[in-house]
Amino acid sequence: MIPRFKKTPKNRNQHLKKEEFLEEHNRLSPVSLKATTSLLSRFRIEKASLFKDDSWSVDKLRRPFILWLTSLAPGEKESIKKE
Repeated sequence: MIPRFKKTPKNRNQHLKKEEFLEEHNRLSPVSLKATTSLLSRFRIEKASLFKDDSWSVDKLRRPFILWLTSLAPGEKESIKKE
């Protein structure tokens, strides 16, 4: 039997709060890409041009977040997580 993955409706992804984005991102990610609120806050500061309001769209922001996250040095990632 092939496992079926539950898809999140697209309209739900458009106007998420940061905590909802974090939950959805972590649900979809392997352990190496798990995030924290501190990492999301730093991402928002460094990539402010991606944000037009307080919404965290999984469709719009998850890929840029993963690219940003994987570009961090391991020590940098750990120090941000502890903030």
